[in-house]
Amino acid sequence: MPLHKSAEKRLRQSERRNARNRARKKELKVLLKNMQKLIDSRADKSEVETAYRSAVQKLDRLGVKRYIHANKASRKKAQLTRLFNSYGNAE
Repeated sequence: MPLHKSAEKRLRQSERRNARNRARKKELKVLLKNMQKLIDSRADKSEVETAYRSAVQKLDRLGVKRYIHANKASRKKAQLTRLFNSYGNAE
C-alpha cells in the first residue's frame, strides 16, 4: 500500500486507466469476433460490411489514441481487409 498521498492518488489513477484500457480492448475483441462469426455463418455481405467498417473504425481510433500500438492496428486492419475481400469473392 502507498504511504504518501501522491502515491495513493497515482494508484487510484492507475486503476481507473487500467479499467478504461481493458474496456477499450474488450470492445475491439468483441467487434473482431462478431465479424468472424458473421463470416463463419455466411451472413449477408451488407452485414459483414457493417461489422468490417465498425471494426476498422475502432482499430483506427485505438491506434491513434495509443490504446494499442499503431503498427498492430495497421496489421489487424490489413488482416480484416483481406478477410473481407476474400469473403466477397467467395460468394
